[in-house]
Amino acid sequence: MPDVRIGVIGAGRIAQAAHLPALARADGAQLVAVCDPSMKLAGHVARRYEVPGYTNIDDLLADDAVEAVIVAVPDRLHLPLASQALRAGKHVLVEKPLAGTVAEAETLQEVAVETGLHLQVGAMKRYDPGVQHAVHAIQNKIGRILSATVWYRVMSGLRPSTEATLFPALVVDENVRAHEAAFKADREQYLLTTHGAHVLDGMRYLLGDPTALSAQVARCGDDFSWHGVANLVEGGLAHFEITANVHAEWSEGADIYGENGYVKLRTHFPFTLRASDVEVFDEASSTSERPVFGDSNAYERQIEAFALAVRTGGPTSPGPGDGLAAVKLIQAVADSVAQGGSKVTL
Repeated sequence: MPDVRIGVIGAGRIAQAAHLPALARADGAQLVAVCDPSMKLAGHVARRYEVPGYTNIDDLLADDAVEAVIVAVPDRLHLPLASQALRAGKHVLVEKPLAGTVAEAETLQEVAVETGLHLQVGAMKRYDPGVQHAVHAIQNKIGRILSATVWYRVMSGLRPSTEATLFPALVVDENVRAHEAAFKADREQYLLTTHGAHVLDGMRYLLGDPTALSAQVARCGDDFSWHGVANLVEGGLAHFEITANVHAEWSEGADIYGENGYVKLRTHFPFTLRASDVEVFDEASSTSERPVFGDSNAYERQIEAFALAVRTGGPTSPGPGDGLAAVKLIQAVADSVAQGGSKVTL
């Protein structure tokens, strides 16, 4: 099958650190253009990858070489830009979360249905082979879930130096950075939306849709920590934690106890491009399974899955329905916190 010709909308940090390097390596996909309103970002990134660079999205969408786009911009811009791309006849892979609010996510889902085009959400950890192995074990080996704990703790002081080691050289437009800082002033909402999208989509992927949840938040200076309890469909309970930031190493994972065994999942800082470590204990045989995977680029794997869906007409994962469900969970956490930790039915 011919490569899917992809344009990238947004040439900032996540595009340069994750999507563009992954797209350069992905099978079945080809970068053909980039677009950013910053002339500095569009020009430098376009020259680096030897593709046309646009500063106006209308020009990119009018380029016949572009048949799909990756929308790598702040979540407040997901609805206008992704919907414009869909209505222009382009398939869309949009960064998580699907949109900034439930209403916007619902509208974007409606546009995807209306156009009949593919809309995939960039929850790339679904393409971590360790996470995928854990999901298979949960669904097929350990039985009904009694207890689960899922956490996502973003490191603070170690993050800049770690990223400087792992990231390619980034082009930065200081005017853009200053402009975006104003939208991050509500730090509590910004952190919950940005990081909650990962852990709450991950919880759904591992355990299914919860029926209700309750949550509380703590603050220490500029650091926030959300803790909550979700009720699972078959009666179990799942504790979830979202902390940004911890003054320690990155910590992310899950412990899941079923009626027939246990799954342990430990996920690495995403830009190390390592598969998660996973252990599956089977009580009947008293044996543990610890599969070993080669290093894996989840960003690359999600682009390959997106391109395959476009070419074959198959489903996307996570699709717009998954994206909407994750945004609803983020809102449910915020609602529960605002109500003093009361239970929110989903």
